[in-house]
Amino acid sequence: MEHRTTAIEFPTQTRAHIALACRDVAQSQAFYEQLFNLQPTKVRDGYAKFEVLEPPLNLTLNYSPDSPKQHMPAHFGIQVKSTAAVLERRQAMARANIDARTEEGVGCCYAIQDKVWFADPDGNQWEVFVVTQADIPEHSQASQALPPVGQAGGASEQAKAGNESEPSCCPPTCCT
Repeated sequence: MEHRTTAIEFPTQTRAHIALACRDVAQSQAFYEQLFNLQPTKVRDGYAKFEVLEPPLNLTLNYSPDSPKQHMPAHFGIQVKSTAAVLERRQAMARANIDARTEEGVGCCYAIQDKVWFADPDGNQWEVFVVTQADIPEHSQASQALPPVGQAGGASEQAKAGNESEPSCCPPTCCT
C-alpha cells in the first residue's frame, strides 16, 4: 500500500468513527446537531457527516430504508467531567423537544455515575455521563432521578417514581 497522509485535519492522533444507518437522515441530522451542539461538516443526499472535536469522533449518517433497530452495541456515550455538563446537555436537548431519561448516582459498569439518556430517531441510545465514584463492587445499582429540567436541588418524587421501572445502566447480560 502506498504511504499517504490524511486529507482531513483533526487535533488528536486518532478518533472514533461511527456510521449509523438512518431511515430519515434530515431528522437524525437535527438530533445530532443538538446532541453535539454542532453543524455537520458535509451534507449530501442521504448523508451527513459530523466531525466532532469533543469527544473526537467522525460520525456519519447514511440513508437506509430498512434501518435496523439497535441490538449491538448496547448504547453509545459521551463522558463529560461534571454533573453540570450532564445537566447542560439535558437542558439543550429539552429546548429542542428531545425527551430524556435521567439518572443520578446510578451504579453502572462498577462505577457511580450521573447521566442522561437520549434516543435518536432510529432508536440508537446515547448517554451523556460523569463518573462520580471510580470503583464499586457491583456492576449495577438502582439510580435516583435528576431534578426536572429547570429545577435545582433534589429530584421530585414523580421523577423518582418514573425511573423505578427503567433498567439501570447496561446489565451484565445486555451484551450476551
